[in-house]
Amino acid sequence: MDMTSAIIALAVALVMGIGTIGPALGQGNASAKALEGMARQPEVAGEIRTTLIIALAFMEALTIYALLIAFMLLMRM
Repeated sequence: MDMTSAIIALAVALVMGIGTIGPALGQGNASAKALEGMARQPEVAGEIRTTLIIALAFMEALTIYALLIAFMLLMRM
């Protein structure tokens, strides 16, 4: 393994680590706030749930982009 491959492998690990921790924290925070909002106002629980699912899908897309970048870096090895 030459130096370039080692640097690319390290970059892939960093991309996946940083690319997953942000959305994971965001999803946890958004879910907690949505559940808190549903508990306070049960009559709007349906609207909050719909908005939450859309927001979680966008956050998950960030993780998929990180995975795509990691795959692109792996192809350079």
